Amino acid sequence: MLLCEKLKQMIIAKNIHKYYESLHVLKGVDLHIKKGEIVSIVGASGAGKTTLLQILGTLDHPTKSIETTLEINGDNVLKMNDKNLSKFRNLHLGFIFQFHQLLPEFTALENVCIPAFIAGKDKKETELEAHRLLSYLGLADRCNHKPNELSGGEQQRVAVARALINKPNVIFADEPSGNLDTASAENLHQLFFTLREEFGQTFVIVTHNEELANMADRKLIMKDGLII
Repeated sequence: MLLCEKLKQMIIAKNIHKYYESLHVLKGVDLHIKKGEIVSIVGASGAGKTTLLQILGTLDHPTKSIETTLEINGDNVLKMNDKNLSKFRNLHLGFIFQFHQLLPEFTALENVCIPAFIAGKDKKETELEAHRLLSYLGLADRCNHKPNELSGGEQQRVAVARALINKPNVIFADEPSGNLDTASAENLHQLFFTLREEFGQTFVIVTHNEELANMADRKLIMKDGLII
């Protein structure tokens, strides 16, 4: 790959395999995702979508192969030790899941701040940024509410703010609207594109929602552990 083309790529994955004992889940996936691109990944249950997303997001490791590579924004993440990989993940990657995974004992503001606190960022500056993000997402008056005091759509927007707090290069989303009503899901889908324009992030989204999948810049279809 030419250097100028490589610089435009946010994710370069080659020959990604994943075995769970004798079960061959990913069978040599190759994938290039450009900076600022929104990519959806679709396919039947069991096709390997979530496994691929977790490996791309460094939450899981591919089965080792001499020909396997995974670069994110020019960094070879497969060569990082666990400590450096955790730091890289915290600073450069954001995650949104179907079930928001907010900590119930903390307020919306506190939940959003957690990744920045883990990164050792200044408390006052972090709280100001968290306020700004929650206001941007229409939650200015919900900052001090705990998750059980928020609607499903509000909880998911808090999760989006949490994913954005460290200004990551890539947002990985796994069925982000799967637990939302139709109106909340549509609002969340549009929000991803607004965020891309505002912050320039790359989005990789696993979804069964055809509307969201078709809105993406590119829709990838997985079948039997491969992108077809």
